[in-house]
Amino acid sequence: MPIEIINRETARGRIRSVLFDFDGTLSLIREGWQQVMTPMMVEVLLETPDHESAAEIERAVTDYVTELTGKQTIYQMLRLQEEVQKRGGQPRDASEYKQVYLSRLWERIRHRVAALESGAASPEEFLVPGSCALLAGMRERGVTMYLASGTDRADVLREVRALGLSESFGDRVYGALDRYWEFSKAMLIEEIIQTHALHGPELAGIGDGYVEIENVKEVGGIAVGVASDEARRQGVNEWKRQRLIRAGADLIVPDYRDHEGLLKYLWAEGE
Repeated sequence: MPIEIINRETARGRIRSVLFDFDGTLSLIREGWQQVMTPMMVEVLLETPDHESAAEIERAVTDYVTELTGKQTIYQMLRLQEEVQKRGGQPRDASEYKQVYLSRLWERIRHRVAALESGAASPEEFLVPGSCALLAGMRERGVTMYLASGTDRADVLREVRALGLSESFGDRVYGALDRYWEFSKAMLIEEIIQTHALHGPELAGIGDGYVEIENVKEVGGIAVGVASDEARRQGVNEWKRQRLIRAGADLIVPDYRDHEGLLKYLWAEGE
Protein backbone atom coordinates (compact mmCIF):
# COMPACT_ATOMS: atom_id res chain seq x y z
CA MET A 1 0.00 0.00 0.00
CA PRO A 2 1.38 3.42 -0.90
CA ILE A 3 1.08 6.43 1.37
CA GLU A 4 -2.62 7.16 1.86
CA ILE A 5 -3.27 10.90 1.96
CA ILE A 6 -6.22 11.73 4.21
CA ASN A 7 -5.74 15.49 4.52
CA ARG A 8 -4.53 17.14 1.33
CA GLU A 9 -4.39 20.55 3.00
CA THR A 10 -1.41 19.60 5.19
CA ALA A 11 1.25 22.34 5.30
CA ARG A 12 4.36 20.32 4.49
CA GLY A 13 8.07 21.10 4.28
CA ARG A 14 8.44 22.84 7.64
CA ILE A 15 9.06 19.96 10.07
CA ARG A 16 11.75 20.59 12.68
CA SER A 17 10.84 18.09 15.40
CA VAL A 18 9.18 14.68 15.29
CA LEU A 19 7.58 12.75 18.14
CA PHE A 20 7.49 8.97 17.70
CA ASP A 21 5.38 6.49 19.58
CA PHE A 22 7.28 3.27 20.31
CA ASP A 23 5.36 -0.01 20.41
CA GLY A 24 3.74 -0.77 17.07
CA THR A 25 5.26 2.38 15.58
CA LEU A 26 8.92 1.38 15.72
CA SER A 27 9.24 -1.62 18.04
CA LEU A 28 7.60 -5.01 17.60
CA ILE A 29 9.11 -6.47 20.78
CA ARG A 30 5.77 -6.19 22.59
CA GLU A 31 3.66 -7.44 19.70
CA GLY A 32 0.67 -9.27 21.15
CA TRP A 33 0.46 -7.33 24.43
CA GLN A 34 -3.32 -7.04 24.03
CA GLN A 35 -3.55 -10.84 24.10
CA VAL A 36 -1.95 -10.67 27.56
CA MET A 37 -3.78 -7.68 29.05
CA THR A 38 -7.30 -8.51 27.91
CA PRO A 39 -7.48 -12.09 29.27
CA MET A 40 -5.92 -10.95 32.55
CA MET A 41 -8.62 -8.30 32.98
CA VAL A 42 -11.41 -10.67 31.96
CA GLU A 43 -10.13 -13.10 34.57
CA VAL A 44 -10.28 -10.42 37.27
CA LEU A 45 -13.78 -9.27 36.30
CA LEU A 46 -15.18 -12.80 36.21
CA GLU A 47 -14.37 -13.00 39.93
CA THR A 48 -16.71 -10.08 40.77
CA PRO A 49 -20.16 -10.73 42.27
CA ASP A 50 -22.23 -9.06 39.53
CA HIS A 51 -20.33 -9.97 36.38
CA GLU A 52 -21.84 -10.55 32.95
CA SER A 53 -20.97 -13.42 30.63
CA ALA A 54 -17.33 -13.94 29.68
CA ALA A 55 -18.10 -12.83 26.11
CA GLU A 56 -19.73 -9.58 27.28
CA ILE A 57 -16.86 -8.81 29.63
CA GLU A 58 -14.31 -9.47 26.89
CA ARG A 59 -16.10 -7.01 24.59
CA ALA A 60 -16.15 -4.35 27.32
CA VAL A 61 -12.48 -4.89 28.21
CA THR A 62 -11.40 -4.79 24.56
CA ASP A 63 -13.22 -1.48 24.11
CA TYR A 64 -11.61 0.33 27.04
CA VAL A 65 -8.15 -1.16 26.56
CA THR A 66 -8.30 0.09 22.99
CA GLU A 67 -9.58 3.50 24.05
CA LEU A 68 -6.65 3.95 26.45
CA THR A 69 -3.92 2.56 24.18
CA GLY A 70 -1.05 5.03 24.00
CA LYS A 71 -1.51 6.25 27.55
CA GLN A 72 0.60 4.91 30.39
CA THR A 73 -0.31 1.33 31.31
CA ILE A 74 -1.45 2.43 34.76
CA TYR A 75 -4.49 4.17 33.23
CA GLN A 76 -5.78 0.86 31.92
CA MET A 77 -5.34 -0.58 35.42
CA LEU A 78 -7.14 2.38 37.01
CA ARG A 79 -10.00 1.66 34.63
CA LEU A 80 -9.92 -2.00 35.70
CA GLN A 81 -10.38 -0.85 39.29
CA GLU A 82 -13.49 1.08 38.24
CA GLU A 83 -14.86 -1.92 36.36
CA VAL A 84 -14.37 -4.18 39.39
CA GLN A 85 -16.25 -1.69 41.59
CA LYS A 86 -19.10 -1.41 39.06
CA ARG A 87 -19.60 -5.16 39.36
CA GLY A 88 -19.69 -5.16 43.16
CA GLY A 89 -16.10 -6.26 43.73
CA GLN A 90 -13.31 -4.94 45.93
CA PRO A 91 -10.50 -3.87 43.59
CA ARG A 92 -6.82 -4.31 44.31
CA ASP A 93 -4.48 -1.35 43.93
CA ALA A 94 -3.94 -0.40 40.28
CA SER A 95 -0.19 -0.85 40.69
CA GLU A 96 -0.78 -4.47 41.76
CA TYR A 97 -2.83 -5.15 38.64
CA LYS A 98 -0.08 -3.54 36.59
CA GLN A 99 2.57 -5.82 38.07
CA VAL A 100 0.50 -8.93 37.34
CA TYR A 101 0.13 -7.79 33.73
CA LEU A 102 3.81 -6.91 33.32
CA SER A 103 4.86 -10.25 34.78
CA ARG A 104 2.71 -12.11 32.27
CA LEU A 105 3.84 -9.90 29.40
CA TRP A 106 7.49 -10.49 30.31
CA GLU A 107 6.93 -14.23 29.96
CA ARG A 108 5.74 -13.58 26.42
CA ILE A 109 8.55 -11.27 25.34
CA ARG A 110 11.57 -12.22 27.46
CA HIS A 111 13.04 -14.45 24.75
CA ARG A 112 12.79 -11.59 22.25
CA VAL A 113 14.74 -9.20 24.46
CA ALA A 114 17.30 -11.88 25.29
CA ALA A 115 17.81 -12.72 21.62
CA LEU A 116 18.38 -9.06 20.76
CA GLU A 117 20.76 -8.41 23.63
CA SER A 118 22.79 -11.55 22.92
CA GLY A 119 23.00 -10.87 19.20
CA ALA A 120 21.05 -14.03 18.34
CA ALA A 121 18.42 -11.83 16.68
CA SER A 122 18.94 -8.73 14.58
CA PRO A 123 17.06 -5.52 15.38
CA GLU A 124 15.36 -5.67 11.97
CA GLU A 125 13.44 -8.73 13.15
CA PHE A 126 11.71 -6.65 15.82
CA LEU A 127 11.32 -3.31 14.08
CA VAL A 128 8.51 -2.07 11.86
CA PRO A 129 10.03 -2.54 8.38
CA GLY A 130 11.96 0.50 7.16
CA SER A 131 12.32 2.08 10.62
CA CYS A 132 16.10 2.47 10.54
CA ALA A 133 16.11 4.02 7.07
CA LEU A 134 13.33 6.44 8.05
CA LEU A 135 15.20 7.56 11.16
CA ALA A 136 18.42 7.94 9.19
CA GLY A 137 16.61 10.11 6.66
CA MET A 138 15.31 12.33 9.42
CA ARG A 139 18.75 12.69 10.97
CA GLU A 140 20.07 13.75 7.56
CA ARG A 141 17.41 16.47 7.48
CA GLY A 142 18.48 17.78 10.87
CA VAL A 143 15.31 16.81 12.68
CA THR A 144 15.20 16.58 16.47
CA MET A 145 13.45 13.31 17.29
CA TYR A 146 11.67 12.36 20.49
CA LEU A 147 10.27 9.01 21.55
CA ALA A 148 7.35 8.63 23.96
CA SER A 149 5.74 5.44 25.19
CA GLY A 150 3.10 4.33 27.66
CA THR A 151 5.52 1.58 28.71
CA ASP A 152 7.68 2.13 31.80
CA ARG A 153 10.66 4.33 30.94
CA ALA A 154 13.30 1.88 32.20
CA ASP A 155 11.92 -0.82 29.91
CA VAL A 156 11.69 1.58 26.96
CA LEU A 157 15.33 2.60 27.42
CA ARG A 158 16.42 -1.04 27.53
CA GLU A 159 14.47 -1.89 24.39
CA VAL A 160 15.67 1.22 22.54
CA ARG A 161 19.25 0.12 23.20
CA ALA A 162 18.52 -3.48 22.19
CA LEU A 163 17.03 -2.25 18.90
CA GLY A 164 19.97 0.07 18.18
CA LEU A 165 17.87 3.24 18.16
CA SER A 166 19.84 5.30 20.68
CA GLU A 167 21.63 7.29 17.98
CA SER A 168 18.36 8.78 16.79
CA PHE A 169 16.89 9.70 20.16
CA GLY A 170 19.76 10.20 22.60
CA ASP A 171 18.29 11.23 25.95
CA ARG A 172 14.97 12.22 24.36
CA VAL A 173 13.28 8.96 25.36
CA TYR A 174 10.20 9.17 27.59
CA GLY A 175 8.01 6.57 29.21
CA ALA A 176 5.68 5.86 32.08
CA LEU A 177 6.69 7.01 35.57
CA ASP A 178 5.69 5.72 39.00
CA ARG A 179 4.29 9.22 39.57
CA TYR A 180 2.21 8.76 36.45
CA TRP A 181 0.50 12.12 36.73
CA GLU A 182 3.84 13.82 36.00
CA PHE A 183 4.05 12.55 32.41
CA SER A 184 1.80 12.34 29.38
CA LYS A 185 2.34 12.64 25.66
CA ALA A 186 0.35 15.88 25.67
CA MET A 187 2.68 17.32 28.33
CA LEU A 188 5.74 16.27 26.36
CA ILE A 189 4.37 17.86 23.20
CA GLU A 190 3.95 21.17 25.02
CA GLU A 191 7.53 20.91 26.27
CA ILE A 192 8.84 20.21 22.76
CA ILE A 193 6.94 23.17 21.34
CA GLN A 194 8.29 25.51 23.99
CA THR A 195 11.87 24.18 23.84
CA HIS A 196 12.14 24.61 20.08
CA ALA A 197 9.67 27.50 19.64
CA LEU A 198 7.65 25.44 17.19
CA HIS A 199 4.52 26.52 15.38
CA GLY A 200 1.90 24.12 14.02
CA PRO A 201 3.28 21.95 11.21
CA GLU A 202 6.87 22.41 12.41
CA LEU A 203 5.99 19.46 14.66
CA ALA A 204 5.08 16.01 13.34
CA GLY A 205 3.89 12.99 15.27
CA ILE A 206 4.14 9.39 14.09
CA GLY A 207 2.19 6.69 15.86
CA ASP A 208 -0.15 3.72 15.65
CA GLY A 209 -2.43 4.78 18.50
CA TYR A 210 -5.27 7.21 18.99
CA VAL A 211 -3.63 9.25 21.78
CA GLU A 212 -0.51 10.53 20.02
CA ILE A 213 -2.41 11.36 16.82
CA GLU A 214 -5.05 13.33 18.68
CA ASN A 215 -2.47 15.13 20.84
CA VAL A 216 -0.42 16.23 17.81
CA LYS A 217 -3.48 17.46 15.92
CA GLU A 218 -4.62 19.47 18.96
CA VAL A 219 -1.53 21.68 18.57
CA GLY A 220 -1.77 21.97 14.78
CA GLY A 221 0.98 19.46 13.98
CA ILE A 222 1.20 16.88 11.20
CA ALA A 223 0.06 13.40 12.24
CA VAL A 224 1.24 10.25 10.47
CA GLY A 225 -0.83 7.20 11.36
CA VAL A 226 0.99 3.87 11.20
CA ALA A 227 -1.56 1.12 10.54
CA SER A 228 1.03 -1.57 11.15
CA ASP A 229 0.16 -5.27 11.10
CA GLU A 230 2.49 -6.21 13.93
CA ALA A 231 2.09 -9.98 13.62
CA ARG A 232 2.57 -10.34 9.86
CA ARG A 233 4.93 -7.35 9.51
CA GLN A 234 3.33 -6.36 6.21
CA GLY A 235 0.10 -4.91 4.92
CA VAL A 236 -2.44 -2.72 6.66
CA ASN A 237 -4.22 -3.40 9.91
CA GLU A 238 -7.63 -2.09 8.85
CA TRP A 239 -8.87 -1.75 12.42
CA LYS A 240 -5.92 0.51 13.26
CA ARG A 241 -6.39 2.43 10.02
CA GLN A 242 -9.99 3.30 10.79
CA ARG A 243 -9.18 4.43 14.34
CA LEU A 244 -6.24 6.54 13.18
CA ILE A 245 -8.36 8.29 10.58
CA ARG A 246 -11.02 9.02 13.20
CA ALA A 247 -8.30 10.41 15.47
CA GLY A 248 -7.35 12.92 12.76
CA ALA A 249 -4.34 11.38 10.99
CA ASP A 250 -3.23 13.41 7.98
CA LEU A 251 -1.81 10.37 6.23
CA ILE A 252 -1.64 6.62 6.77
CA VAL A 253 1.22 4.22 6.12
CA PRO A 254 1.42 0.47 6.85
CA ASP A 255 5.15 0.65 7.63
CA TYR A 256 8.21 2.50 6.29
CA ARG A 257 9.18 0.34 3.34
CA ASP A 258 8.57 3.45 1.22
CA HIS A 259 10.58 5.62 3.61
CA GLU A 260 11.92 7.73 0.73
CA GLY A 261 8.42 8.50 -0.49
CA LEU A 262 7.26 9.38 3.01
CA LEU A 263 10.22 11.68 3.67
CA LYS A 264 9.86 13.42 0.32
CA TYR A 265 6.14 13.93 0.91
CA LEU A 266 6.58 15.33 4.42
CA TRP A 267 9.34 17.68 3.34
CA ALA A 268 7.62 18.54 0.05
CA GLU A 269 10.77 17.63 -1.87
CA GLY A 270 10.78 17.56 -5.65
CA GLU A 271 7.54 19.50 -5.96
